[in-house]
Amino acid sequence: MATFRTVGKFQLFQQGMRCEEDGDDRLADWQLPLCFTERRHLEKITAPQDLAQGWRMKERMKTVSVALVLCLNVGVDPPDVVKPSPCARTETWIDPLSMSPQKALEAVGNNLQKQYERWQPKARYKLSLDPTTDDVKKLCTSLRRNAKEERVLFHYNGHAVPKPTTNGEIWVFNKSYTQYIPLSLYDLQTWMGSPSIYVWDCNTAGVILDSFDQFARQRRDDHLSRLQMQGAYIPGSSPTPPDPPAVKNYIQLSACGPQELLPMNCDLPADLFTSCLTTPIKTALRLYVMQKTNRLRPGVTVDVVDKIPGRLNDRRTPLGELNWIFTAITDTIAWNTLPRDVFQQLFRQDLLVASLFRNFLLADRIMRTYNCTPMSTPSLPNTHQHPLWQAWDLSLDLCLPQIPSLLEGKTPYQSSPFFSEQLTAFQVWLALGCDGRQPPEQLPVVLQVLLSQVHRVRALELLGRFLDLGPWAVNEALSVGIFPYVLKLLQSTARELRHLLVFIWAKILAVDSSCQSDLVKDGTHRYFLTVLCDPYMLVEHRTNAAFVLSQIVCSFSQGQEVCLQGHLIATCLEQLLEPHPLLRRWLAICLGQIWRNFEDAKWVGVRDSAHEKLFYLLTDSSPEVRTAAVFALGTFIGVSGERNDHVNNIDNTVASRLLNTVSDGSPLVREELAVALHGFVTQFEMTFMSVAAHMQEDERQKDENVRNLHGISTSFNPVGDWVMVHTDYTASNTSHSDPTSAIQPTELASSPSQKPNVVRATSAGELQAVNETRPVMHSSSATSVPTKNKTSNSVSVGDGFSPVATSPPMQASGSSLGSSNSSPTTYGDFLRRSPNFGFNSVYISTWKTLSVLCLDPCPSVSVPARSIVSHISSRALNVAQPRRCRSSTTGSHSAPSSPTMQRRVVTESVAESSVAPDSVQVAASEPM
Repeated sequence: MATFRTVGKFQLFQQGMRCEEDGDDRLADWQLPLCFTERRHLEKITAPQDLAQGWRMKERMKTVSVALVLCLNVGVDPPDVVKPSPCARTETWIDPLSMSPQKALEAVGNNLQKQYERWQPKARYKLSLDPTTDDVKKLCTSLRRNAKEERVLFHYNGHAVPKPTTNGEIWVFNKSYTQYIPLSLYDLQTWMGSPSIYVWDCNTAGVILDSFDQFARQRRDDHLSRLQMQGAYIPGSSPTPPDPPAVKNYIQLSACGPQELLPMNCDLPADLFTSCLTTPIKTALRLYVMQKTNRLRPGVTVDVVDKIPGRLNDRRTPLGELNWIFTAITDTIAWNTLPRDVFQQLFRQDLLVASLFRNFLLADRIMRTYNCTPMSTPSLPNTHQHPLWQAWDLSLDLCLPQIPSLLEGKTPYQSSPFFSEQLTAFQVWLALGCDGRQPPEQLPVVLQVLLSQVHRVRALELLGRFLDLGPWAVNEALSVGIFPYVLKLLQSTARELRHLLVFIWAKILAVDSSCQSDLVKDGTHRYFLTVLCDPYMLVEHRTNAAFVLSQIVCSFSQGQEVCLQGHLIATCLEQLLEPHPLLRRWLAICLGQIWRNFEDAKWVGVRDSAHEKLFYLLTDSSPEVRTAAVFALGTFIGVSGERNDHVNNIDNTVASRLLNTVSDGSPLVREELAVALHGFVTQFEMTFMSVAAHMQEDERQKDENVRNLHGISTSFNPVGDWVMVHTDYTASNTSHSDPTSAIQPTELASSPSQKPNVVRATSAGELQAVNETRPVMHSSSATSVPTKNKTSNSVSVGDGFSPVATSPPMQASGSSLGSSNSSPTTYGDFLRRSPNFGFNSVYISTWKTLSVLCLDPCPSVSVPARSIVSHISSRALNVAQPRRCRSSTTGSHSAPSSPTMQRRVVTESVAESSVAPDSVQVAASEPM
């Protein structure tokens, strides 16, 4: 590689010289492309940090019950308010004086219910008209019992009763409607429970909010006091106990402040606040016409506004388009002014609550015109002067002049340019740079534009450009509520949207991989399988699809199953040799993820010869592709189920091919190789423990040969303080009273003089003479054994634990470790009981490869390799540790045989007087 790099630089240098000589400076040396300037060379490679999932609601709620409490007492005004004549009279756009009091009361109640049903048609509605205290109690307790843990709405209209008191009371009637009866808000909290939402439409409604919050604080203090008396809470400790159930989660909306009265203008409805909350478009159009003179908009009257064609849920009609624009504007105002957690709670958690708060922003703007300040809990910042309200006025200016012509059928309706202009503003924000700037305020508008087929392609393009800015942009888009929209768009069959949606989902999954469950649950993962299989899609788009699929199957068993059923493995293998390196990389990663800890996918890969096709990528020109191939092959190794020869052969084949990448020039490849070999070592851990034991013994024998030849003393003991000391061969015919006498905790000699059998060599000539006259063991493999001594003066240095011990003549072929006729038992006997490994064995080669990786200059490669080697070596040493043996006079003792035993403890065998001398055997572990 170094030679190729040098030659390449020399050729580029010659080309640059020729260009300068020819007068062409396009390839001058200062303009040549630089090497090692890609992001992987300049930036530290780290795993992506998962952002806090603030956009995903922890719990979604639904308002399932609505209590409509109307205290109108038609025909009788409250005693503490003097109303002018004429004054505001209409309730829910009905004049109660135009019919009998009872019919008017029922008509107003039914109409209010219909207005609420536009926003939540599936809720349970209960009317309470001019109620008593008992009626309200029965109503609230019944609704709370049926709602259980869901939200209940309490709408209170007190236009015909006195103003709320500062003691926290609202007013209802007695049974004969002759007296006003106070109703305590403290009791109402108990009946309603939580979660709940209250709408207060009465004079001085702000007093109710203050009293309600005061009672809530009182309940919390009492709750903490009870817990403190019970010893369940210590003041100042954390976490703070949850709020009592009655005030755990509540929302309030009031029509005016504590000292304010409702508008009494005869041109306005008496329930102006309720009209803004339940019929915002109609209210906004009426008030808009009232504020504009007929000279500016001739022919546009209140009667014409009431006849505006269309439906609210049909965006192609004038009424539906205005409602669409209104939703986009109020969402945008809220998203730009509210904290993210408050926005999520009020505008994304509950559909009815979100609709009421959108309409509350309109009520705040309109009511302030008539000297009323709507209030809420939680409180909202002032939004009545937000610049986007001017865009709403402009939309009305462009829409209302067309209404008379539409009603006459003269001209078709021209759509508003609001959304196209907002997209242009968003495009300008992207074009002029976004570093260090606030998120674009048009982002909620882009969300609404996704619902339109006319602007959908352009909106997706701009959204993709915004998401490409980084993880923060993805988090902003998810917090505004983009997720359900792009998820539903995956059901579209339009080809022009495929590449845009695949790119957007690639950005989303790169930041938040938890979305994989949503894709699998809805079955929309098939969308990306279709894109990956489409040969007419550009390679960049198929690459994005491969990335999305790799995220779907990443550590997600359900995703692995559904993608396996969708033939993902076959699809990836068909395109594995594509010329585009980025596609090859993600196809390999996708394969590695789908069969990771998934046996069914591995067997499908075996059937399709996936590992053989991945071998070609090990020599790919791109280091990232080679790394991905090593990763895929590393996860392919190992089957946790039943093992057989076929599985072992496949694992050995894959491992042997992976070993060739040890000399790869990219540290990424070598790092992934260390991880892959860890899986292989884990699968055959007992075998590698035996390999490590042989390697350790081989090195120990070499070290002892050198020490004995040089007469060097050492205190090194590989197995601790207990050493194996063999009795003298000449004493084998003597009786042995205690077979444990061979086990002695000794200290090694500190000088060569204490070792009479060691021949000293003080020069090179003497050392050569010693080597010629003494049979020194030369280990050519991990299973080599010492040769038989030729003379009684020669010293065996191969198998004994103690370097001072001499051994009797031994056979070259090892016998059974537990045989009574065996030669003296040593650490080498334990090694000879392990299976023999050839010089070219994949296990030996793997161990040597790990040893090479331990010396890698890159810490990301050497650290995991050292961890693997250290773990296996320590386990091999612990398994071979000798154990203290009890004295016995009955030969040998062993642990009871069991088919599940992995460790076999062998005690010493007492030899007969006619066989080899006593020996002490060690605990060994047979390789699996």
